[in-house]
Amino acid sequence: MKKLVATAPRVAELVEYHDREVVEDEVKIKVQFASPKHGTEVVDFRGISPFIDEEFSPEWNLFVSRETNSARGIVFGEFQLGNMVVGEVVECGSKVTEYALGDIVCSYGPIMETVIVKAVDNYKLRKLPKGANWKNAVCYDPAQFAMSGVRDAHVRAGDYVVVVGLGAIGQIAIQLAKKAGASVVIGVDPLSHRREIAEKHGADATFDPITTDVGLEVKRLTGKLGADSIIETSGNAAALQAALRGIAYGGTISYVAFAKPFPEGFNLGREAHFNNAKIVFSRAASEPNPDYPRWDRKRIEETCWELLMNGYLDCTDIIDPVVPFADSAESYMKYVDQQPDLSIKMGITL
Repeated sequence: MKKLVATAPRVAELVEYHDREVVEDEVKIKVQFASPKHGTEVVDFRGISPFIDEEFSPEWNLFVSRETNSARGIVFGEFQLGNMVVGEVVECGSKVTEYALGDIVCSYGPIMETVIVKAVDNYKLRKLPKGANWKNAVCYDPAQFAMSGVRDAHVRAGDYVVVVGLGAIGQIAIQLAKKAGASVVIGVDPLSHRREIAEKHGADATFDPITTDVGLEVKRLTGKLGADSIIETSGNAAALQAALRGIAYGGTISYVAFAKPFPEGFNLGREAHFNNAKIVFSRAASEPNPDYPRWDRKRIEETCWELLMNGYLDCTDIIDPVVPFADSAESYMKYVDQQPDLSIKMGITL
């Protein structure tokens, strides 16, 4: 059995592992499809995690996973890679009643041939309905943060909405904002491929922030009014500066990104004061969120899963490229780390 791990900062390898038996409240999944997380995970992969005081050496040799999935656990000398898996239940513990052998399920989990997860009282383990799209399923995690960003931005019918950063979260936010009735949805990203996909799935216009004064163009496109809501997923200081420039008076910036410290020169005067912007830090995993107790993490997850499985959201173009498991180490280093412009969210078939 093999799993995909980082054996050193920026080095991915397939390594052997020995499987174990499930305990009474667990199921074992034979993984068929998987996908990594291109944002926070790659920061860890590069050895620059904001949760670790120094780079991974020597701390990297003792990595304590922050994921809830027990399959990641604590590992020595390696960091397991991966975010979501889809596969077949091949073993059930004695107390498991909601899942049966042969069920196709989706779960948080690392990229490996089998994943063992808790199945009793675990609403994060999801059954796929017959004919469901696995590419939608592995977008379960980014969909939650996209939905939280859109909800926290209070997007309403007729609004002018900007989504900055067109990775998986931003792409799904584009779809949600348009389907919520926004009259103008603008996508911002320096990569032309990502802008094209956003336009295919609902963006009325897109801008390259490298060659365009985004704040000015947003004002022009909205009759000098500015955006009612800006959903910022990039974590770039210049992007937030442009958002403060392009927001309408009293508008809301929903800050979804987990940003690094901003460099000297970031300006909270000028447009920030004149536009009287509201900045809401949005994160699906933070409890209680602004609409608690009506909306909690569980309700966000259940709603996202329903929208992914019934086709309301379409993540087919987000999962690209799709690579075989045997090539996943080289592909991870290429598409996730070295040349992220070539991929939004990489898929893996096992």
